Amino acid sequence: MEELNYNNVYVSEISGQYINYDHLNDFINTLPPTFKIKEEGKSVRSESIKSIEFGNGSHRILMWSQMHGNESTTTKATIDLLNYFKKDSTHVNEILKACTIKIIPILNPDGARVYTRVNANRIDLNRDAQDLTQPESRILKRVYENFKPDFCFNLHDQRTIFNVGNTNKPATVSFLAPAFDVERNNSPSRKISMQLIAAMNSMLQEEIPGQVGRYDDSFNANCVGDAFQMKKTPTILFEAGHYSNDYNRDITRGYIFKALIKVLDTIVFDKIQEYTVKQYEAIPENGKQFVDILVLNPDFTVNKLTKSGIVAIQFKEVLKAKKLEFVPGLYVFEKEPIEIFGHKTLNCNDENDILWLKESGLEHLL
Repeated sequence: MEELNYNNVYVSEISGQYINYDHLNDFINTLPPTFKIKEEGKSVRSESIKSIEFGNGSHRILMWSQMHGNESTTTKATIDLLNYFKKDSTHVNEILKACTIKIIPILNPDGARVYTRVNANRIDLNRDAQDLTQPESRILKRVYENFKPDFCFNLHDQRTIFNVGNTNKPATVSFLAPAFDVERNNSPSRKISMQLIAAMNSMLQEEIPGQVGRYDDSFNANCVGDAFQMKKTPTILFEAGHYSNDYNRDITRGYIFKALIKVLDTIVFDKIQEYTVKQYEAIPENGKQFVDILVLNPDFTVNKLTKSGIVAIQFKEVLKAKKLEFVPGLYVFEKEPIEIFGHKTLNCNDENDILWLKESGLEHLL
């Protein structure tokens, strides 16, 4: 395979975390005729839910993004992927000959438009796989049944709180081979999911060593990944996470794109058996030890700047006038870890750090 230069496929016109179909339509509508664009149905608020199908090979791959409307990083990665497959190259032609790929770039357009996890009826679509109470859930089920995929990629974002294992490395990318039963046994389809994740991890460790995590595999039949795994389809959960200073997630999207290329190569070139379940299990589980800003005040009993030696600050993403703002607030851990890490760490004994807090308008949080 020729060397891949991601900068040549990165679609710079689509960036930031606030992404809805208004941002995608111009790109989608200019795709060549070899990309079959279809309206699969409508959302609660009657917005079109589109799929894009391309390739004509026997390996059938279904992927969908933004079933949570405020999780857009993987959407951007799928746009980069589409841009890559517009090109005429030996590698592209090999994959298109071997695969038929269907992408739903935004499954939850109502949630995407108002930047919420849930849909317009305030339902989490990833907890609706069995009840199918929502039109978006029924659309995904119908696409799955009609397309009959050999592999499913369930594309998500995760918060900045996650680290890898007990390390101070952020979980920039996390994966999960969803369980298919409460006991979390390994079925043939789940084993394949694990091997494919091991393949992607082998590549990512060269790019972002120590920054790949494994998501919690507790079984929930109402989660779509678990539901499709129960149907014996190898399914992979992708979680796009934080990279240093990348709050727009435009660096992380590149790693998701490269992971997608790696997993397609592994399938197309019959490399699955080169990777093992043990390699998957060796990926550290995600921890929850990060905050966006960690303020250390070791002399708090003397200088009285805070009531404790540590202040944890976390950004809340708030949509205002179609622009995303990161609003800082105090963070309370569900269960406070032994060690806390900050994507930015400040010390109240440092005058420059105190000045930064004042200039950033965060002093009141102390």
